[in-house]
Amino acid sequence: MKNYAQLLLLLFLSVSANAAILTGVVTNEKGEPLSYASILIKGTTRGTTANMQGAYTLTIEPGINTIVCQYVGYERQEKKVSVSKEPLTLNFSLLPLQDNIGEVVVKAGGEDPAYAIIRNAIKMRPSYVEPLDSFTSEAYIKMLIKLRKTPDKFMGQKIDEKTRKEMGLDSAGKGVVYLSESLTRLAMKKPGKAKLEVLSGRESGSNGYGFNFPSVINFYENNVNVMSTGSMSRGFVSPVADDALHYYKYKYSGSFYEDGKEISRIKVMPKRKYEPLFSGIINITEGDWRIHSLELLLTKESQLTLIDSMLIKQIQMPLSSDIWQVKDQVISFSLNILGVEMAGSALNVFSKYDTLPQFGEKYFNRVVISYDTGVNKKPKHYWDSMRPVQLEPEELKDYAFKDSIHELHSDPAWVKANKDSIRKAEASLNFSNVFVNGIEVSDYHPEHPWSFSWEPLGSMVEYNAVEGYAVKMKAKFQQKWGRTRRQLSFIPNLRYGTSNTHFYAAGSFVFSGIARNEEGEWVEKRSSWQLSGGKRVTQFNRNEPITPFFNSVYTLLEHRAYMKIYENYFGELRYSKRWDNSMRFNVAVLYEDRLPLENTSNYSFFKKNREFTPNYPYEQLSSQFSRHQAVSFDIEWQYQPGQYYIQMPDRKIAFGSDWPVFEVAYTKGVKDIAGSDVDFDKWRVSIWDNIDLKLKGELSYGVNAGGFLNSKRVPIQDYQHFNGNQLIFAGRYLNSFQLAPYYANSTTASLYGAGHVEYHLKGMLTNKIPLFKRLNWFLVIGSNTFYVNSNNNYVEAFAGLENILGFFRVDFIASYLNGNKSSTGIRIGSPLFSGPRFGRN
Repeated sequence: MKNYAQLLLLLFLSVSANAAILTGVVTNEKGEPLSYASILIKGTTRGTTANMQGAYTLTIEPGINTIVCQYVGYERQEKKVSVSKEPLTLNFSLLPLQDNIGEVVVKAGGEDPAYAIIRNAIKMRPSYVEPLDSFTSEAYIKMLIKLRKTPDKFMGQKIDEKTRKEMGLDSAGKGVVYLSESLTRLAMKKPGKAKLEVLSGRESGSNGYGFNFPSVINFYENNVNVMSTGSMSRGFVSPVADDALHYYKYKYSGSFYEDGKEISRIKVMPKRKYEPLFSGIINITEGDWRIHSLELLLTKESQLTLIDSMLIKQIQMPLSSDIWQVKDQVISFSLNILGVEMAGSALNVFSKYDTLPQFGEKYFNRVVISYDTGVNKKPKHYWDSMRPVQLEPEELKDYAFKDSIHELHSDPAWVKANKDSIRKAEASLNFSNVFVNGIEVSDYHPEHPWSFSWEPLGSMVEYNAVEGYAVKMKAKFQQKWGRTRRQLSFIPNLRYGTSNTHFYAAGSFVFSGIARNEEGEWVEKRSSWQLSGGKRVTQFNRNEPITPFFNSVYTLLEHRAYMKIYENYFGELRYSKRWDNSMRFNVAVLYEDRLPLENTSNYSFFKKNREFTPNYPYEQLSSQFSRHQAVSFDIEWQYQPGQYYIQMPDRKIAFGSDWPVFEVAYTKGVKDIAGSDVDFDKWRVSIWDNIDLKLKGELSYGVNAGGFLNSKRVPIQDYQHFNGNQLIFAGRYLNSFQLAPYYANSTTASLYGAGHVEYHLKGMLTNKIPLFKRLNWFLVIGSNTFYVNSNNNYVEAFAGLENILGFFRVDFIASYLNGNKSSTGIRIGSPLFSGPRFGRN
């Protein structure tokens, strides 16, 4: 084995010693650089890609070589060079392809010849969607994001000259904000097996791994997946999809020849705006009707959300006479968020294709992405030697500036010498820290860092009819053990009611960490112990269907006291564990000494003639509950089968699954322990999932069943409460009944069922409405329901619009109680601020 390794080393040194360096610049006929032009050694799959300035570097063996340069929309150019060991400069000046139809004549009223070409390409599409039974390749990925315009203020916080300088921006607010490179090995095998091995990665100004996942966009798929978030998860119709002729218009724009093969240029145009469609140029080879290259654009008229535009350039190369694969792919994008203009690009250069790879028996497993243990530890000369694309001057500057700062700030000696100034900066009493973000003070000890934080002033005050103005203080002290990934937290909570003059003090100790596997490696098997106790106020429905903030708004402005609370002395011990297969397990023992609270304030800004309702679920109780004690034992188990994983250098994390999430919960009310007055057995089973319907949108659902096996002594706090909502602001989607009262339907029945379903059309149908489609507002429909018995059942149906201004959603709802129409209403919300979408009802 040692001799074999030495032989490989000698071969490598021999090749390196004989190799020569070829450099040059690729421009158009005006001398303007052609960004990301493709350069290839003819007859091989070895090549490189020019940078944004058109400059390239290529390592080449001495001798006579033919260098091929190509760029989408330009004539390919070949040059023969005699290469010695000395560096050689070879520039290319490419001419744009002309829309020269040549001998093709389109008669009046006749069909454009592009349609016959596209029909042939559609017919051949199934043969090209997965042409290889298996293959491997390497992908070099460079992700670059730049600011093109920065406002003086962002979300109320001033962006001063010092902040711009720290970000590496110039005085105009322009510059690189994110830069990363990585090298990833792809492996594919039919049917449906894939694996990515991240060999190396670097990120400017950090020790991160960079953006490591190559985006192989397959235009032979009927539905082209460009990005799996937001409305873009719906996908886009390929110009050569089976039903593409229903969506696109085509125009023949001439042809050109490469290696004796004719390639037709086809202009692609959407038939209708505001549908998930591309526009641009696709080049199709004559005879075998495959994609040669393309340049396709997506805009807001393609129903992009958040991103304003996305341009995809792709060049394919032949691996053999009948097998072609992607060589270069560049995705350029632009967006504007709250006045911050950004532009970026994701460059993917594919090389070292192996069409007959040999995989081990267990190579393809549940780990679909794995990171090399030294992924972010490669030296600078490694990147300089393997990088197929030269860095831009501003990229070199960004690496040098941000890496030097990161190295300095990572030096324990520097941290120790500057920790006082760091703490002072973190704890600065500016508007953002005091009112929005809160304040945090940290000690950056390399082995045992600690931090202390407290919540912003904006969350320290609330108003309710029981306490009047309630002044709160919540802080957190956290001590970490860096090398063992364990931490201890102490979280104190203080609260004072100005009207009832009650003072509350409670706190929690939380110890958490990541366990080791049998091989001694740290894996994502996080567990935590939490010990809590003190005096507090709690909503009767522990799911807190109304937040203190919105309750304050309605109490002061509408004179409505929807939030019902009680006082309790409590002690709780909780254990939680999460496995790397996404399984979660929680067990808890809770003691509460429960005391009633009465309204003590009748103050509001408006509508003072109204009276507040009593501070208890008056729909269920004729009078306030009596003081009592309760001991309960809770178990929760959650699991999503079929998980795939990402194997990081130091842990394994769940990546996703095609299965739904299953959850089982059980609560035992234990009598006669510590004076406990309760005696019940409560259970619940839940299932929820999101189903991607591609062009037809997304279907989300959550269903659960539960009840009481034993209900001998069940205080109102332990009833089954359905999460109602009586505000105009939406409750948690797929977890609330948007028009139902908070406690009118609470029950101790032995069996109940509940369900939530939402169908997000993501532009389907609304893109057919003239003028309205320009708004890019999407239709969502669904229903929320529960059934206890013939006298306690509820259904609400809704239709709404989402993606309003990119974030908001408005629903129009009709509800039916016990089979009779109950009410109608409007709810305004946002998925970004609604909290968990699934959970207890």
